[in-house]
Amino acid sequence: MPLEEFIISVFCLIDDLYFSCITEPIRKRGTPPKLADSEVLTMEVVAEWLGIHEDKAMWKYFHREWLHFFPSLPNRSQFVRQGANLWKVKQLLNAELLHLLKVDRSDIHIIDGFPIEVCIRTRVARSRCFKGEAWFGYCAAKKKDFYGFQGHVVVDIRGIPSAFQLTAANVDERDTAYDFLDDIAGLLLGDKGYIRPELKRDCQAAGIDLQTPLRRNMDDDRPKWFVRLIMRIRRRVETTIGQLVKYFDIEHCGCRDMWHLTSRMGRKFLAFTVGAYLNIKAGLVILIDQAGGGIAPTILLHHSINGSVLLWFSCC
Repeated sequence: MPLEEFIISVFCLIDDLYFSCITEPIRKRGTPPKLADSEVLTMEVVAEWLGIHEDKAMWKYFHREWLHFFPSLPNRSQFVRQGANLWKVKQLLNAELLHLLKVDRSDIHIIDGFPIEVCIRTRVARSRCFKGEAWFGYCAAKKKDFYGFQGHVVVDIRGIPSAFQLTAANVDERDTAYDFLDDIAGLLLGDKGYIRPELKRDCQAAGIDLQTPLRRNMDDDRPKWFVRLIMRIRRRVETTIGQLVKYFDIEHCGCRDMWHLTSRMGRKFLAFTVGAYLNIKAGLVILIDQAGGGIAPTILLHHSINGSVLLWFSCC
């Protein structure tokens, strides 16, 4: 897909979603901005797919390359402020897209977490960013201590994120899992970090079957083929997180306050869901091989275009 066609496709989709979700003016007073909200959201989504994640670089790129598409583009500070103020709109549009993709009807979900680093550990004492909000944590997958937040994501069987939470890095992911229980049903797959008898019982009471691989010193009476199958399916959330890291740089904070962080997380997940929607509508549900296991769906736009809970959203 040529880049020009991609921009037009994203704008048409977001503009339609915007007017279906926003039925009343979101600004009650003051002069409305010259650049339409749907144009701002389009620029953010396209920039994320192009690997441009910083607000300043985003504004420079569109001012230099696509000013004829966005002639009302204001100065950089106004553009950044307008985009940050649309944090709630991004969540509403993402929820509407997830509804169109029927993510809210899925009866199989997968849960996992990933680190979001605010700064390196040696700079924590001098840093004033997110004081009282970020904290020290440990990422078992990377065997790494870090300072920042922990992202918690739930995906459906296709790997499309349906819900997301942001907590301090020291919050137990098993405690965070309780906040997802009201919005899902059926089978829930997790890794060994979600092993807790109380959590499994609470999931059963909510009509959710929590399944995880067990540790070596634990007896497992489940058939081996079933354990292999759930481990294979569970890797799909790792594929999704890998895409969010590789294409949207979601593990790096890049801002200094919760307002901008909320907006940035919202636009990254919105960009991911837009890519999923456009691919599925075009019949391009791309599959890739996972190392050591079967096939997992990935939601990627073809890159010919280059030629305590702090934050929460869900599809429900």
